[in-house]
Amino acid sequence: MTVWVTLNDAEAVARRACEAVSQAAQAAVAGRGEFSLVLAGGRTPQRTYELLCETEQDWPAWSLYYGDERCLPQKYPERNSRMVEHTGLARRAGRHFPIPSELGPEPAATAYSDTIRNVIPFDLVMLGMGEDGHTASLFPGRDWPEEPRAVPVHNAPKPPGERVSLTPAALQACHTMLVLVTGESKRDALQAWRMGEPLPIAQLASVPQATVLVERTLVEGAR
Repeated sequence: MTVWVTLNDAEAVARRACEAVSQAAQAAVAGRGEFSLVLAGGRTPQRTYELLCETEQDWPAWSLYYGDERCLPQKYPERNSRMVEHTGLARRAGRHFPIPSELGPEPAATAYSDTIRNVIPFDLVMLGMGEDGHTASLFPGRDWPEEPRAVPVHNAPKPPGERVSLTPAALQACHTMLVLVTGESKRDALQAWRMGEPLPIAQLASVPQATVLVERTLVEGAR
């Protein structure tokens, strides 16, 4: 059953997420000598990445992967990998595996499926939520393969239309899942989720290893 944790504000969400990632990393490194982390894009997790860079970690044991990516040239700031590089997290981790989305949706999805094939299950998967309840690049009203791999995305309802995303099966193949929800624009989608609408994020976070970190103002007054 999904665990819900309500926190005072977006900064508190970022700090709790930083603590959870740090704990998962320490446990994974102690047990297996390595830590695999799937990163979320967008503004919500950026502060968590900045905070992680201020912590002491066994950084050479870290491997960074991505839940999705926009099909844009490598240096475009709108790419998730560029945001992570900007925070400094990519430089600290021992291994960094961005999705080669500059190749186009199909070639990039094929290449990244090979990249993650022998990594699953991931130690930790971090997810955000869009205003429509999407997560990664899994948008409402679409069907997705059941296999744990990367898939091309076309005609996304928000630009750019071409993307690459891990499938629900790939994202759920993890020991720990963290969902970060902040920002007033997420209120309606969060309420729909809590009322049982089958949004992509609701389906993804239905696994028992999922914890949702949400800022308090978004749940106050919700039915």
